[in-house]
Amino acid sequence: MTEQPKTRVSVRIYGQNYTIVGTESPAHIRLVAALVDDKMQEFSEKHPMLDVPKLAVLTAVNIASEYLKLKEEYQRLVEKMNMEKGGKPDD
Repeated sequence: MTEQPKTRVSVRIYGQNYTIVGTESPAHIRLVAALVDDKMQEFSEKHPMLDVPKLAVLTAVNIASEYLKLKEEYQRLVEKMNMEKGGKPDD
């Protein structure tokens, strides 16, 4: 099994520099970092008394919630498409 080449990308999230290593494109890594930074900034404005660890956890919980909602919606759409094709919901 061949391993995908890894990319190293420097990003800035909530005022801190990080080097992210992954197999995704640099553009994808930067986009993910920007999303996390934006969410942390947004929650920081709404909850200025939160320390950074709590702010990071709040951000992670929010992003995970958004992800699960999108995943559930995707599954509903797949099931709907399968039903329209005359297939089974599990296809």
